[in-house]
Amino acid sequence: MRRLCCLLLSLFSVFAWADAEKTAWCEQLDRRLKSVEAAFCRSLPFVAGAERSHEGRPLFLLDRPPSLDEAEEKNGKAAPGARIFMIGGVHGDELTSISIVFRWLPWLADAEAKRHHWQIIPLANPDGLFARPSRRTNGKGVDINRNFPTPDWERDAIAYWQRRTGKDPRRYPGDESLSEPETRWLTEAIQAFQPDIIVSIHAPYGILDYDGPRQKPLRFGSLTLNQLGVYPGSLGNFGGIHKNIPVVTLELAHATVMPTRAEQRRIWTDMLAWIARHIEAKEK
Repeated sequence: MRRLCCLLLSLFSVFAWADAEKTAWCEQLDRRLKSVEAAFCRSLPFVAGAERSHEGRPLFLLDRPPSLDEAEEKNGKAAPGARIFMIGGVHGDELTSISIVFRWLPWLADAEAKRHHWQIIPLANPDGLFARPSRRTNGKGVDINRNFPTPDWERDAIAYWQRRTGKDPRRYPGDESLSEPETRWLTEAIQAFQPDIIVSIHAPYGILDYDGPRQKPLRFGSLTLNQLGVYPGSLGNFGGIHKNIPVVTLELAHATVMPTRAEQRRIWTDMLAWIARHIEAKEK
């Protein structure tokens, strides 16, 4: 009995600690972004990953399995959904890339969206966001979108950074691929989830970028396709070229000014329509 009581007390302490971490994270987001309400954030089943950021901050993920109507399941009329991995806040100074994810979360209940299995990371780089001022890189000064384990990393990453960017500190790829806990966590999450599509949100170029197989999306809302190419260690290179997973990169027009609500809805609706076509094409 004593052992059982100790075990229950230990579990209770773990759950209480995890809840306190999420509460603190949500309150920090509320203070920093203003567009994220702490109460709404706390109501969502975010779970911290095993890795922590370079500065020790928790890294949170939301898992939302598909939710089909009982009649659809019974009659077998429900169209197959996709496994969608969505990431915001890879660069901590792109505030809108985080805010828009939170704006979209209530829309997961839409009939089209709830057919899919979503894993969502609204803030992949908390050290960058919570720095004063916010910065592109993580707490170690590494651009985590140049730190993914692409086959060309060892040969090209440092050379590209030195020659093509002039050793721009905002684009430093790290000492080696996967040197950063944030990148390791994202890579492990992608490999575990095996998504059909990766959606990565950035700013401020105001375009739609794409890497990987399948038909390219041409327009989501006012964002039109403009493929920028791939870089050593980038997510588009890792996911779209190396892993053969479609990677859609939404580059919002501003890093600190949100699109209108109507534009947010247009981007969301067009994205879901393209995903439906992508899945249909995959099934043929």
